[in-house]
Amino acid sequence: MTSSKKGRKQAKHKRDAADRVVIFDTTLRDGEQSPGASMTLSEKLQVAELLDEMGVDIIEAGFPIASNGDFQAVNEIAKIASNAVVCGLARAGAKDIDRAGEALKPAKRSRIHTFISTSPVHMKYKLQMEPGDVLAAVTSSVQLARKWTDDVEWSPEDATRTDPDFLCRCVEAAIKAGAGTINIPDTVGYTVPQEYHALISMLREKVPGADKVVFSTHCHDDLGLAVANSLAGVAAGARQVECTINGIGERAGNAALEEVHMAIDTRNDVLPYWTSIDAAYITRASKIVSAVTAFPVQYNKAIVGKNAFAHESGIHQDGMLKHTETYEIMTPESIGLKESALVMGKHSGRHAFREKLKELGYELGDNALQDAFQRFKDLADKKKHVFDEDIEALVDDELATANDRIKVVALTVIAGTSGPQKATITLEVDAKHHTREATGDGPVDATFNAIKAIVPHEARLPLYQVHAVTEGTDAQAEVSVRLEENGKSVIGRGADTDTMVASARAYVSALNKLLVKREKSAPEKMLAS
Repeated sequence: MTSSKKGRKQAKHKRDAADRVVIFDTTLRDGEQSPGASMTLSEKLQVAELLDEMGVDIIEAGFPIASNGDFQAVNEIAKIASNAVVCGLARAGAKDIDRAGEALKPAKRSRIHTFISTSPVHMKYKLQMEPGDVLAAVTSSVQLARKWTDDVEWSPEDATRTDPDFLCRCVEAAIKAGAGTINIPDTVGYTVPQEYHALISMLREKVPGADKVVFSTHCHDDLGLAVANSLAGVAAGARQVECTINGIGERAGNAALEEVHMAIDTRNDVLPYWTSIDAAYITRASKIVSAVTAFPVQYNKAIVGKNAFAHESGIHQDGMLKHTETYEIMTPESIGLKESALVMGKHSGRHAFREKLKELGYELGDNALQDAFQRFKDLADKKKHVFDEDIEALVDDELATANDRIKVVALTVIAGTSGPQKATITLEVDAKHHTREATGDGPVDATFNAIKAIVPHEARLPLYQVHAVTEGTDAQAEVSVRLEENGKSVIGRGADTDTMVASARAYVSALNKLLVKREKSAPEKMLAS
């Protein structure tokens, strides 16, 4: 192939059904298992709706046996998914599988994903089971799952460190028991592309009935090879890839959905496959998952990082000015990244604001629109330029706090080198205003102490994170706060041009979520003094 045929103008291969790669998104299950990445029910529903819209084939919505919250999330997502299959994870035990089946009852299309460890180290130390018992559990678990749904996926945990002959026997047993998808997890991110390719090839060649099922990849990124291993698996015949938005997941994370899809799309000449993903949703999905988990996307992250389409080198800038393909192999627009338009300002009306929201992917009801519009007007009075990112941060903040019992009404902060730093805050708690003043070691500490004086609690603050939404000294600050209490972890977010106000909003947002968790587990203790 000549160089003139390469690049983003490369013609796509004909979309043959045999080349279709099914996208199995596990952001809401494996992704949420990242330390500190837990999401509320409303946040999970928000992410699930977007995944459903962007063309994800299967949404692994959670691990129903893990908690009542996980069960409820899977159950609610099962009710709202219009296009995607909704999947629940279950270990090989009957309680796990029945719990998953119950959670998935409302789904138009459901899948139970059951698994058991098969590597020597896992069987000996984790399961404390003999290989024969594990093999029997494979058959019984798949058979039980089939009583709930015809769509059953089976996984041998730690497959890449499993004895090949034993792995073949387990896969054969799962297929005979009725599994339609066989997932081969690189649970600890240990394998390399050529090795993983050989493993998938071996299973497809040796196991009876392998031609009747879909093989799947599930690769972790401990060695930075999750996407490469996943694509190697696809080249070997796997036709499902398990992945997450932004690559979040346990330890170093999972294969990143956006990287898998864009690698196939951009290099279709050597990766002649296709997915159902609408890439225009990628940027939005990345931002939402980053916001609800408070996990920032590293600047040099492939596809969705802030610097992915930035060019500072003089040589690169010169090339870009002459022809964008000199240093860009894909366009920002292809992943839904649009240039910020400076068209919204203090003179913009409600109709223009509504149209802008539609362009950014938001559909708000009349009351929510009015509240967001008022905050937009207030922001436009403070900022010279209102960027798309400003509006997204503003609306996300408004949606996240719409039903909160506690709201920030006013804040005054006195800070400086002489000290002490002082904050006076007014909160609305169940429609009543409460004002307190407090000092602290810095303005943020003083603000949080003032809030704590109104809403007493003993929660720890393991995370306080600030980043600017756009550039410039008048940029909105977006603050993320994590609170932990009695094993419960919640994340709050807030945005404002004033970092202290954004901090107060984020802290109060977290308190509201903590209050909800308390109400579910015990009589209310968190009251305004």
